[in-house]
Amino acid sequence: MTSDIRTPSLWQRHRNHFSVGAAVTPATIKTHRELLTQHFNSLTCENHMKPSILQPIEGEYSFEAADAIVDFAKEHSMLIRGHTLVWHNQTPDWFFLDGGLAADKALLLDRLKNHTKTVIDRYGQQIYCWDVVNEAVEDQGDVCLRDSKWLKIVGKDFIKIAFEIAREADPKAKLFYNDYNAVVPKKRDKIFGLLKDLKEKDTPIDGMGIQGHWDIYNFSEDDIRKAIEMYASLGLEIHITELDVSVHDWMEPSSLKKPTAKMIDLQEKKYDEIFTIFREYSEVVKSVTLWGVADDITWLDGFPIRGRKNWPLLFDEDHQPKESFWRVVDF
Repeated sequence: MTSDIRTPSLWQRHRNHFSVGAAVTPATIKTHRELLTQHFNSLTCENHMKPSILQPIEGEYSFEAADAIVDFAKEHSMLIRGHTLVWHNQTPDWFFLDGGLAADKALLLDRLKNHTKTVIDRYGQQIYCWDVVNEAVEDQGDVCLRDSKWLKIVGKDFIKIAFEIAREADPKAKLFYNDYNAVVPKKRDKIFGLLKDLKEKDTPIDGMGIQGHWDIYNFSEDDIRKAIEMYASLGLEIHITELDVSVHDWMEPSSLKKPTAKMIDLQEKKYDEIFTIFREYSEVVKSVTLWGVADDITWLDGFPIRGRKNWPLLFDEDHQPKESFWRVVDF
């Protein structure tokens, strides 16, 4: 499973538009090394910079896995996106506890400040931007913010405070809010309202991360364009942070061992349409990151349907470029 040097480089083809990244693990920087070095110039730790891995026990940090990814990126002159500092998931329980009781606001914010400063100091200027707050907006109903422990203990200002703490720790890094379903009109409008409020309160936020977990069936070019335009109207830089295009509808059961011809055809068209939009808005879209490298290892295998195989990326299970790849680089 080797990459053909005659294949055009994905990031080189887009070097005049935006950086092209991939989410990686300590394993995939080895198993997918050739694809990464040829086709990507930006990396994101898929999981290994999240609080539960970096600080599973209070005061006991585990940087080895993240260090390996940062070292790989540095060796190959790649950018690094930091992901993530504040999230309702993959944050250890001790963050929110004081003995057997809930921590109070002062204790939780003190822990957040210590964690943020320690992590950012560790990597310094090697990480040029951070997803400071991840997925804080509620999907359902009219409520804006998700009912999280951050919200319960700190209150709605936890997002603004998190950005201020991150800015104090690194005055130069670009600071992002990151979320999924960020182009779906109802949630998009909630996110826009949140970001507008943060900007009006002089929060040090530089960008919006649109995750881009899409599929071949539920897709609106107009929704993507509208979302980019709305977020950019606030003076924010746009990053597409977690891009993949599932060949399944969200809860569609499947026992397929390979994608059908229809799935392949639709995926080609969707990737072509998506990257055409990104290039169209490259004055504000400055980074596009695939959430994975090739179809042999993807978070969508078994999620949300256990046992279901998926093929959501630009390279197949043998690390060869798919037709979707050729549609993306042929412009």
